[in-house]
Amino acid sequence: MHLIVIGLSHRTAPVEQREKAALTDGGARALLRDLVDDPAIVEAVTISTCNRTEVYVRAEDGSRAEEVVCDAIVGHTEISRDELDCARYAHREERTASHLLRVAASLDAMIVGESEIQGQVRAAYERAKEEDTIGPVLDSLFRKALETGKRVRHETAIGAGAVSVASVAVELAREAVSHLEDRRALLIGAGDVAEATACALIESGVRELVVANRTVSTARRLADRIGGQGVGFDRLADQLVAADIVISSTDAPHPLLGHNDVEQAMRARPGRPMVLIDIAVPRDLEGDIASVPGVRLYDIDDLERVVTVNLNGRMREAELAEVIVQAEAHRFTEWRRGLAVAPTIGSLREHAESIRARELERVAGQWENLGDEDRERVEQVTKAIVNKLLHEPTVRLRAAVAEGDGVTHVDSLRHLFGLEGRDTRSI
Repeated sequence: MHLIVIGLSHRTAPVEQREKAALTDGGARALLRDLVDDPAIVEAVTISTCNRTEVYVRAEDGSRAEEVVCDAIVGHTEISRDELDCARYAHREERTASHLLRVAASLDAMIVGESEIQGQVRAAYERAKEEDTIGPVLDSLFRKALETGKRVRHETAIGAGAVSVASVAVELAREAVSHLEDRRALLIGAGDVAEATACALIESGVRELVVANRTVSTARRLADRIGGQGVGFDRLADQLVAADIVISSTDAPHPLLGHNDVEQAMRARPGRPMVLIDIAVPRDLEGDIASVPGVRLYDIDDLERVVTVNLNGRMREAELAEVIVQAEAHRFTEWRRGLAVAPTIGSLREHAESIRARELERVAGQWENLGDEDRERVEQVTKAIVNKLLHEPTVRLRAAVAEGDGVTHVDSLRHLFGLEGRDTRSI
């Protein structure tokens, strides 16, 4: 049996293609059901996020299974076969295991160390269990992946430090004013960066959030999405007085706030510090704002320095995580190799036991004077002889499998003992 993953991700496909290949929960369930209805597929699990769509299967015919999976992805998504063929990757056996463990440990993420993927892998696992498309091998692999992701989080600092402009802005705001749940934030601008920053602020528990924009309707649309208040630039001075955190990200060609604007606002709020973060290029906030008492000012260069430091730290931790992942992938592969030999060993023992039982039955008529206790002794002695004869080849076969040289030995054993006709397929 082969273990295969077919997929595309941010590493191989632009967002336009990833969007086409994305699966809803219902679509993922339908795809799983269709896959296991095909004789080529024994088990199936699919992961679909904004950065990847992947299908993991166990199949007897690897080449046939790859075609079935590709057809299923095309059939259940908007991506064409040509687009999929240009963007997809395929891994088999140990590389499949290693890939999933790296995904779960967020080593294959767009931002190394991000935390969402662990929950996404768990959701994929639970969905496959609910659809009854997962069996012993993929069940073990996904449990191993979740355990490995948890171990990486526990034993390394791979998730430490914000690594996006929005998250760093919120991190700096927290350091400057603390207790975000008691603070009021003002966002100047309503574009994509402002929305990402707003989401980060909301997740951090900020008490109130106001969006100010030149176009009031745009400010209100963003405010409605995040549960805040939208205003126009005509109310900027009043909102500045009330704000503890100001984050500006417009595309204005000139500064929107200067030293006098902020100084006037600070006089109206004595004893209350303010942090201003300018993530616009060109800058929205004049540099001399930093000289206003009670104010801390950061610009995009300050944020990028923090991002670089945090990313470098995560990459060092990622090296430690890779060691953990490869060790766990190797353990899974050893476990799977053990499963591969188990049916052959079982068939060998069944074969030996049937010979032992037939021989005892053949001579049973010559033992008419044997009592029940003596017959039991003969039974135990012959079983012990069979076990001792099979012990050494069993141990050596398992050792050969663990060393990666088991296929030849399994085939030889099946040939020498005439086991070819028995069902000894590996799982």
